[in-house]
Amino acid sequence: MKRLSDIESLSEFDGGVHLALGVFDGVHLGHQEVIGRAVAAAREQGGVAGVLTFDPYPLRVLAPEKAPMRLLSSLDHKAKILEPLGVDLLLALPFDQERAKVSAEDFIGDLVEAGTRTISAGEDWRFGYRRAGDRSLLRQLSEDLGFRFEAVPPVMSEGERISSTRVRQAIRDGNLAAAERMLGRPYTVAGKVIEGRKLGRQLGFPTANLERGEEQYPPDGVWAVRTQVNGVNYDGVANLGLRPTVDGKLRALEVHCFGEVGDLYGELLEVEFVRYLRDEQKFANLEDLKAQLAKDARAAKELLGGEP
Repeated sequence: MKRLSDIESLSEFDGGVHLALGVFDGVHLGHQEVIGRAVAAAREQGGVAGVLTFDPYPLRVLAPEKAPMRLLSSLDHKAKILEPLGVDLLLALPFDQERAKVSAEDFIGDLVEAGTRTISAGEDWRFGYRRAGDRSLLRQLSEDLGFRFEAVPPVMSEGERISSTRVRQAIRDGNLAAAERMLGRPYTVAGKVIEGRKLGRQLGFPTANLERGEEQYPPDGVWAVRTQVNGVNYDGVANLGLRPTVDGKLRALEVHCFGEVGDLYGELLEVEFVRYLRDEQKFANLEDLKAQLAKDARAAKELLGGEP
């Protein structure tokens, strides 16, 4: 999947571009329906299927006090999620005050001039200066400028519309089953592996310490996890929280992968929280902590289907 950062680059694709437009935080089932329309159009008419989004999250520029504190996917993680959906390109437009002043008409006009043949969007999506662009305007512009417009209705789950807000709340509550139903896949977070204090290695349980990004984490505690790095899957056990036994002061995610994983520093590690094992707790000494880590690893292996 090719990644772009400006509209003009769309013109390099032969056969035109079929674009899904939106923020797509988390790429939940509602988002996937919008994206699927663009993918289907590309397969039917030729050309390439793309997703157009914005970076950073627009509300953080326009109204920071109303923006969510945590997101469901960073831009890099979003790209990884999109690849298996048949998306050929990801256009992430830098969003700033200048971008916010572009009129809805000019924005769509620029897309069409660059070779956009199909635009799909949620039927209530708003865009452009002062959010003046909506479904009605897109319908009119499609007739005036000659592109195909697909307005996609909301996708429902348990009688309510699926939204990124609902997914974030489910994850905060630890209801990962509900999040999975709305996402159409298990919820994962992704982060770059950074250097830590190497205490886990001293205890016989080396851990990958993830750089804390913007993604929404579930409740603190010890979790059985599945991970992926460089296309290879590993089961493991993770501690999410403040690490009170070693006087941790910042919330951190540390993952112990089962098996030989090699040097992971600088790599992007994706983590699926499979099952909550226990609360985080403070131990009297490192020996007690080491004994509990061994129990946690055995429990995680048994739960994940490995050797106890």
